[in-house]
Amino acid sequence: MIDLGISKIALIGAVALIVIGPEKLPRVARTVGTLLGKAQRYVSDVKAEVNRSMELDELKKMRDSVESAARNVESSIQAETQSFEKSWAETTAELTEPVAPEMPQYKHPGKHWRLKQGATPQWYKARNGVRTKALSGAARVARYRPQRLS
Repeated sequence: MIDLGISKIALIGAVALIVIGPEKLPRVARTVGTLLGKAQRYVSDVKAEVNRSMELDELKKMRDSVESAARNVESSIQAETQSFEKSWAETTAELTEPVAPEMPQYKHPGKHWRLKQGATPQWYKARNGVRTKALSGAARVARYRPQRLS
């Protein structure tokens, strides 16, 4: 940029003091400072925008490279899958011919769903005197009533 030293700034200040005058010089200096600040902010905004666009270009290049790598992987996986399916089909065709398995027909169990059945077999219960049928209250009294001696 422009190389401004202390001697050049003093020379510019002296010329401005003579040309502008001592009354208007502070106001002109403030205006020049404000304009320089705005110019610096504008330059920094332009630099930031350029940096963002460069980063955006780099990100786009990176995205394109990742997408191309993903496409390559996908195509290689599809090729491997097709070759595997082809070899699998050939291998299974050589082993056996496909035979449809016979499905057994459904047969109703023929049970009474209300009848509770235990795990102990009936023959075991009959042999050991286990009660298998429920008795009403009157039948139980009649069965277990002591016999009269006559």
